[in-house]
Amino acid sequence: MSDEPQPSSSSAKAVCPVCDKLFTVEEIEPHVDRCLFLNSTENGAGVTSSSSSKELKNSQNQVQAKRSYSIFEKSPSVASKRSKVEEVVGSSSVRTVEDMERAIIDLSDEEEQEQRRKVKVVEKEDSQVPLAEKMRPVELTDYIGQEQIIGKNTVLRTLFESNSIPSMIFWGPPGCGKTTLAHIIAAHCKKHENMRFVKLSATMSGVNDVKEAVKVAKNELKFKRKTILFMDEIHRFNKLQQDIFLPHVESGTVTLLGATTENPSFSLNSALLSRCRVIVLEKLAVEPMVKILERALPQYETVMFENNNQTPDIGKLPFIPRMMISSETIRWLAEVCDGDARIGLNSLQLALNTVAARQEQEGSALKLISLDEIQEGIKKSHLLYDRKGDQHYELISALHKSVRASDDNAALYWCTRMLESGEDPRYLVRRMIRMASEDIGIADTNALTVATSTLAAVQAVGMPEADCIIAHCAVYLARAPKSREVYNAFGRCKAALKEVKGPMPGVPMHLRNATTKLMKDMKYGAGYNLLHKDQSGLVYMPEGLEDENYFSE
Repeated sequence: MSDEPQPSSSSAKAVCPVCDKLFTVEEIEPHVDRCLFLNSTENGAGVTSSSSSKELKNSQNQVQAKRSYSIFEKSPSVASKRSKVEEVVGSSSVRTVEDMERAIIDLSDEEEQEQRRKVKVVEKEDSQVPLAEKMRPVELTDYIGQEQIIGKNTVLRTLFESNSIPSMIFWGPPGCGKTTLAHIIAAHCKKHENMRFVKLSATMSGVNDVKEAVKVAKNELKFKRKTILFMDEIHRFNKLQQDIFLPHVESGTVTLLGATTENPSFSLNSALLSRCRVIVLEKLAVEPMVKILERALPQYETVMFENNNQTPDIGKLPFIPRMMISSETIRWLAEVCDGDARIGLNSLQLALNTVAARQEQEGSALKLISLDEIQEGIKKSHLLYDRKGDQHYELISALHKSVRASDDNAALYWCTRMLESGEDPRYLVRRMIRMASEDIGIADTNALTVATSTLAAVQAVGMPEADCIIAHCAVYLARAPKSREVYNAFGRCKAALKEVKGPMPGVPMHLRNATTKLMKDMKYGAGYNLLHKDQSGLVYMPEGLEDENYFSE
């Protein structure tokens, strides 16, 4: 390309978008046409390098005809179509969803496709990627929820903004934002040359992977680069494996970030916990969930409208909407996902994909997504519950305390919630048998009979027929009068036995059973009578404990 025009230093310059070379404003457009032509011939789509000058000129004219506007200007077709879209959907005549649907149908397919290219929408090749993964924010300002730990003036946010990230364990239920926080920290590290981020998962990585990451981190320290090691699902490492982190966290070779859904007090090494700050994340409330779902709607060229059927300001949107969804539907999704953003976003993705597929089959220009359509395809089929985890013990504790407080409504709620979550009904009734004796006791001795009969009924008829029987027992125990007299006396008696120094006192001779002649000769049972203690004149406590009374505090 020796005959290329050379850039002039005395005039304004522009960069060729094809070959990245500098040319003057006067020379740039002919050069772009030539670059486009040569690029097409190199790909085998037209003239070869031995073409005649006439063929070269004709090909350049064809390229120029395709590019009918200057590279320094916007496409006139796009600009005119955009103004037409804004004029149609932003006019005063568009008042309701039906009006807007009729207006958008009038737009040609070419205009709609041109407008759609202006925003990033879900392509077919990445439609299988979970929406929850695509919507992960990379900036702390885009993080929604968990204001108690990441809001303004919180310790964690202050440390983050000062680039002083300590070793931390993120503990919370699934979908509450633990991994998202790690992604934000990873994006933050990419902006700083002295920080690097390494992500591992205990579900796929082992101790050798950690050793390799530490080895690289030690080398990076020589160049004053700090390594942040993120270990997702860290509770998957047993406590012996977790020891691999201890010396390196202690020495500052790595800053450890761990994420776990299990209680760190039970699942993590106590030595590791003492070197890390535990950050507790809660389930997401409904309002943050609504915001998260709203932010995902543009991915599917979908807009939300209020329940009064008034359309949003479509004229200000960077795309022509294909679907519309009501705020009522978004709120229902936010409520049904039980505080799990992953479930909420993926349920929204399922709903929108289903409606979009139906839309393509019907050939409609705008689809209004109703709550009935969403509820038809998405059911709340489970409650977040782990029969071996923290919630198992938290819920049974709530039931026990509700029965003790005689709150029949709360007792029924916690009992029903455990049954609906898949708890073993036999475990539930066994605990209620305990409640019948511990909290009700002699105030209503029939409570123990009811509880044991319930266990027999559960074993006889099984679930789900026994569900009402279990609820019956829970309400009976809650309404029964309460007496912890026996339970408290039993506790004081046990404590007294533990405090005895030396050998335990023997049984008084008159209380011993004389089963042989030798025992009778030794005065076993001598003087015993069948009278009441106040009339018999006998002592029934061991020697030295005659005045002990466990029923008086």
